[in-house]
Amino acid sequence: MNRLQYRILSVAMGVMLVVSMLIVGREAARYAAGENVKIKEDKICVVIDAGHGGDDPGKVGINGIYEKDVNLQIAELLKYFLEANDITVVMTRESDEGLYDADAPNKKVQDMKRRIDLIDRAAPVLTVSIHQNSFPEEYVHGAQVFFYTGSTQGQLLAEYIQNQLVEKADPENRRQVKANDSYYLLKKTGSPIVIVECGFLSNSAEAEKLRTPEYQERIAWAIHMGILQYLNNDD
Repeated sequence: MNRLQYRILSVAMGVMLVVSMLIVGREAARYAAGENVKIKEDKICVVIDAGHGGDDPGKVGINGIYEKDVNLQIAELLKYFLEANDITVVMTRESDEGLYDADAPNKKVQDMKRRIDLIDRAAPVLTVSIHQNSFPEEYVHGAQVFFYTGSTQGQLLAEYIQNQLVEKADPENRRQVKANDSYYLLKKTGSPIVIVECGFLSNSAEAEKLRTPEYQERIAWAIHMGILQYLNNDD
């Protein structure tokens, strides 16, 4: 591709992005207006946890991408969409750095404890932890949302997000929400929390999609729509 062709492609992609944002903006407005979203006197607070970071890359994709990078990119888009709906967003991390001291004897444990402490101090109505999945067999694919076993609100939030992920990002995804009682973050967080595994980095096609800004935007938009539905129906 020569320089002129590259510039034309760049302009075309920019136009497509603007158009897509206008379209999704109108869709968000329908949820944000009137009775579609409950607007309380005090701003709603949501915590977004971008999993891993720093020395912990998380899963490494079949195409070489790091989970920690994809997590943060999707988390930043999700933050943008939620703030456009006047929701206060607290991020557990906003850079590549993890939440641990350089000389910590067990960085992973310290990182997780600090995430939980941050969530507790923020006192959010809900928390969404962004992750990517992996499996030894490459054919396995599809986003899936996990909630803490026995949490009615966690399950409800998970179902809203899962449905939106299927509808907005991957209509062929047949995965269902799944309860879990062993994930540390789910066990130790008091407010409703879900872990969103956005896809499998071990699947070639899905890993390639997850590295693109366009698909990351679709995933973030779907998660954000699920959150709005949960807030609208949470009595």
